[in-house]
Amino acid sequence: MSTGGGGGGGGGGPVKTPSDFLKSIRGRPVVVKLNSGVDYRGILACLDGYMNIAMEQTEEYVNGQLKNKYGDAFIRGNNVLYISTSKRALTDGA
Repeated sequence: MSTGGGGGGGGGGPVKTPSDFLKSIRGRPVVVKLNSGVDYRGILACLDGYMNIAMEQTEEYVNGQLKNKYGDAFIRGNNVLYISTSKRALTDGA
């Protein structure tokens, strides 16, 4: 078994952990999908080890349709199915 060090077999870059990913997306647009199927899209303000999430400029989508807009939102971590970076920029207004 290999013990890291040389980065063999991968892309040759440093190994990234989920924690590294979460640190790198702070302040960026994200999509948070809940176990209920509801999506929240906004700017990731911060999160903790329990996956509790604070977001800004948050929009709530149910079945792909915008239902609500919130200035700031807090999502309890046990409700989170996944967090991903947003594919498109958030629009102000519209």
